[in-house]
Amino acid sequence: MIEFGSRARKLPASPTAVWESLTQPRRAGARPWLNLLGDEVEPRILRAEEPRTVVWSSLWPSRPDDEILFELSATPSRETLVRFTLLTPGAAPDASKAGHLRRRLNVLLFADLRYSYGG
Repeated sequence: MIEFGSRARKLPASPTAVWESLTQPRRAGARPWLNLLGDEVEPRILRAEEPRTVVWSSLWPSRPDDEILFELSATPSRETLVRFTLLTPGAAPDASKAGHLRRRLNVLLFADLRYSYGG
């Protein structure tokens, strides 16, 4: 797999809570956060190891073989450091497309998911 994008930031929740949000984004009682655009599809969970890693299928039908790896680690401040990595088994997208995909994940994780925790 070829890495073509990555970013890490903290979220104001425990690794267990973040892992649950990533593996069950539409569970009953959860605040909605996975707000997909018209050119995106619901991800499938390809692999998950509680509470450290989650791998999603691609959100983008135009890039169906891509994967999104999430790595979670606890911080001393009781937050979770979340690193996402965009991976592909084929050719990496051009810089413009890669930038768009990274930007979308930034919004979904570090805005929408963050706000679902109240922070």
